Amino acid sequence: MADGALSRCIDAYLASLAAHHYSPATLVTYAMGLQHLRHCVGEVAPATLDTHAIRRALATLRARGLAPRTLARTLSSWRGLFHFLARAGEVAHNPCIGLRPPKAEKRLPNTPSVDDMARLLASGETPGDAQAAVWQARDLAMFELMYSSGLRRAELIGLNLGDVDLDAGEVKVLGKGAKTRVVPVGSRALHALRYWLSLRDRVARDTPALFVGRRGARIAPSPLHLALRRLAVRQGVSAHLHPHALRHAFASHLLQSSGDLRAVQEMLGHASLSTTQVYTHLDFQHLAQVYDQAHPRARKK
Repeated sequence: MADGALSRCIDAYLASLAAHHYSPATLVTYAMGLQHLRHCVGEVAPATLDTHAIRRALATLRARGLAPRTLARTLSSWRGLFHFLARAGEVAHNPCIGLRPPKAEKRLPNTPSVDDMARLLASGETPGDAQAAVWQARDLAMFELMYSSGLRRAELIGLNLGDVDLDAGEVKVLGKGAKTRVVPVGSRALHALRYWLSLRDRVARDTPALFVGRRGARIAPSPLHLALRRLAVRQGVSAHLHPHALRHAFASHLLQSSGDLRAVQEMLGHASLSTTQVYTHLDFQHLAQVYDQAHPRARKK
């Protein structure tokens, strides 16, 4: 890095990240962000770049149409580069400190309706094939539990047999940041779990996992997603469903019924109430839809 050329510094920084075992996806994202910087400012010595230069580079990228989320990732890569260079003595300070990217619009999560969830989880005919019946029981238990208790995909996958207390009607969940919470389980989910557990030993292979895949080991994310897609097709649910949508449905439907945002926060395991507040917007959408359909003075489309 002796000559201070920006490309040389970028290469050294990315090599440092690789040496610290950053994931390939992270390295690609950072490399793209740092190339944006090089294209904006040219092959200059990093020490010549001040906060004004970085702000102008961000404005240039925004004018080119980069989305706020992309700008946030890009600025993060620049901040990391200058932190690395400051520690190496290549620059006197980090010019990215104090700069913030434009705020991204909060996207409302894709949330199935109550009717969608009722159709998805309706008990169908039991397949004549015994093995198919086992997997159908597993799928219904998994998705009843996700919807009943607002579990994340990783939380569901990580459940062990001892985490579910059928008598108490609750499940112990290991959430983000290794935080444990206990959440209630509804009667329909409990019924589906009991049935699955009566069949589980036919397919499980020496694992404490509550839910297993076709090889008898703990189920993985891809088979879980595929199982939900198959169930949706079988039940005639046209809404685009993914496992996290069931968590959104849990939160939105519970909030619509109870209005208790704090309780929903606790059950979702959100560290901040602001994270849970996105569901108040969903709740308002529901109220607005009811208003438009029912109020005599509402605007009809």
